[in-house]
Amino acid sequence: MKKWFIALAGLLLTVTLAGCGNQTVATTSGGKITESAYYSSLKGTSSGKQVLQQMILNKVLEKQYGDKVKKSQVTKQFNTYKTQYGSSFKSVLSQSGMTESSLKTEIRSNLLLKEAVKDNVTITDAQYKKQFKSYEPEVSVAHILVSKKSTANKIISELKDTKKSDMTSEFTKLAKKYSTDTATKNKGGKLSAFDSTDTSLDSTFKKAAFKLKTGEYTATPVKTQYGYHVILMLKNPGKGTIKEHKAELKKQIIDNDMNDSTVLHNVVAKVLKKGDVSIKDNDLKNILSDYLSSSKSSTTSNSSSK
Repeated sequence: MKKWFIALAGLLLTVTLAGCGNQTVATTSGGKITESAYYSSLKGTSSGKQVLQQMILNKVLEKQYGDKVKKSQVTKQFNTYKTQYGSSFKSVLSQSGMTESSLKTEIRSNLLLKEAVKDNVTITDAQYKKQFKSYEPEVSVAHILVSKKSTANKIISELKDTKKSDMTSEFTKLAKKYSTDTATKNKGGKLSAFDSTDTSLDSTFKKAAFKLKTGEYTATPVKTQYGYHVILMLKNPGKGTIKEHKAELKKQIIDNDMNDSTVLHNVVAKVLKKGDVSIKDNDLKNILSDYLSSSKSSTTSNSSSK
């Protein structure tokens, strides 16, 4: 749930500023506080300026890329977060000062920014080659987790005389018999498919798995913080070539760019310049100076924008 300028939940604070007139925001025994007084006070704070920056960026992003982000994309990502946090989802939102609606707004803002990054970066052949070095396509594996190395070796020994055609069924029986992973033991030890970008699995586990071809299993126990694993490769399409996986590589590079402050700064600068932004309040006229006065005009991904 990353932000560029500030949490979009903060935008809720600006709702009463829309008219920015003399309507009363609050009354006290010492007098009333008007919208204009509130606005004058808020605009002098760093958080107030950040909120305005985000509002401006949202407007220009929506104008330039709004037709490229569908409601279904926002809903899909929202549901992913909801599933990820499960029963604690509402409390996580509350602790973040957000509502379901403001989260969806933030997701849309992030997706719009991602479209801007795609549109304003040039990915070089060198970058594709660099990304391909660590790239591994999506694979499906099953595993048996045990606490002792001797038990893992026993399982491997039992698999040695198994015919290739019977390997999956035999592995399923052994998983049910030996595995301490209660979430997968009754499913033959099968895990969700993953690729090299996965961050949920132990790196040692992934490294051992990617070395296996379809139907192969680890000849020695794989030790992780959870214990000892025996891994069976159910499906490995093979690494292939850069050309075959260019779309996936591009997606990974763009995802990396979304976490690169230099790339984002340059992209935002281009988006704002194209947005023909004009600040009418003299006290806030320099609010975008870091972007609109940027001398950088061209870069490549991870260092510059197109």
